Amino acid sequence: MTTIATAFNTLPLSAAMLANLDSLGYAQMTPVQAQSLPVILKGMDLIAQAKTGSGKTAAFGIGLLNPINPRYFGCQALVICPTRELADQVAKEIRRLARAEDNIKVLTLCGGVSFGPQIASLEHGAHIIVGTPGRLSQHLRKGSLKLDGLNTLVLDEADRMLDMGFYDPIEEIIAYTPERRQTLLFSATYPVGIKQLASKFMRDPQQVKAEALHADSQIEQRFYEISPEERIDAVVKVLNHFRPESCVAFCFTKQQVQETVDHLTAKGMSAVGLHGDLEQRDRDQVLAMFANRSTSVLVATDVAARGLDIDALDMVINVELARDSEIHIHRVGRTGRAGEKGLAVSLVAPSEAHRAQAIEQLQKSPLNWEQIDSLKSQGGGPLLPAMSTLCIGAGRKDKVRPGDILGALTGEAGIPGTQVGKIAIFDFQAYVAVDRGIAKQALQRLNSGKIKGRSLRVRIL
Repeated sequence: MTTIATAFNTLPLSAAMLANLDSLGYAQMTPVQAQSLPVILKGMDLIAQAKTGSGKTAAFGIGLLNPINPRYFGCQALVICPTRELADQVAKEIRRLARAEDNIKVLTLCGGVSFGPQIASLEHGAHIIVGTPGRLSQHLRKGSLKLDGLNTLVLDEADRMLDMGFYDPIEEIIAYTPERRQTLLFSATYPVGIKQLASKFMRDPQQVKAEALHADSQIEQRFYEISPEERIDAVVKVLNHFRPESCVAFCFTKQQVQETVDHLTAKGMSAVGLHGDLEQRDRDQVLAMFANRSTSVLVATDVAARGLDIDALDMVINVELARDSEIHIHRVGRTGRAGEKGLAVSLVAPSEAHRAQAIEQLQKSPLNWEQIDSLKSQGGGPLLPAMSTLCIGAGRKDKVRPGDILGALTGEAGIPGTQVGKIAIFDFQAYVAVDRGIAKQALQRLNSGKIKGRSLRVRIL
């Protein structure tokens, strides 16, 4: 077996880039980086099968920075992502990788924010643009975005973009790009639509596949056979038995998400739903509440949960098994990250037995089946999170910064800093987590006090 070199200095990269990678703590290449970077740096097209968390962003980030000319202020690399959250994450990572070069501008173009400021930013020029399909095609039609000088096109999480119905906008965007570009396609799974995209828009692409199976030592999987009508009650049983601090429950449809959230809430559990029909503002709110630990269970569809960046997730529940065994691996891989142990529980009705068999074949090991009746409630009352979220009626556009909110809470409101959790600031509102026990007190004090010298509306979510 040939060993692949895993040190970054085996690649034809500039000394400045190597020094920057070193300062960012990139010691060795991950499998997807080691397989794809030599291909990318040669300027060839690439199809890489790799999931979130595999280091793929750095792989295409290093690759697309390599040919960039900092003196030319036109768009030289374009990354298309399925969601705004993912686009933000990718742009952040590329900015860190670009620190080696002087003055490389990275701009995000996503829907859900106003159009005007984006046009103004484009007039100043940007080397790299990261965006979502709908908004990118709007800018191209308007002529505010020009792609004549493009070297590299990246389709990130291409399978999800197709799931979300973005085939046509992607095709439209590609029509605006030069023929002699390099195209890099990253996807967790490899469905028919991807093969179609590749054959139409790529030149002799090289294919790499990064190992996607998880180490069993990190993630314990348990499967429970249930009847379809006891599915939602089984979710309650699982939660009462294991009492996770943070859990994502995967559903198949928006309706299943809503039913599950309603049922859990009726049982006194703190749960929020995430599906494709949410307005951007509601989506921001749900994600802020889950990330700051003020809700215990996030019930989501696969498409909606895509690009979620959640650290330290205790548990994943498959309310229904995924119809594709690779998506199952993907869901389960959300837990047990960063050296922590994770637990994945799957509820399987008899009619879904074939899905369980497909997972068994993919994992090449027998599934761990247990009896649902063996789960006992651990007592301790309803499953409630440690934190509560206060929503403040002003945000980034009002020049509110995290320090202003922290200062108002710890200064005038007199709350110890240890009882304040994550602060998330969006364009027109901000969210701050505080210990559940002091939420009402914090609310009263913020409502009677001032933030940045202004009285702002604050409510508990």
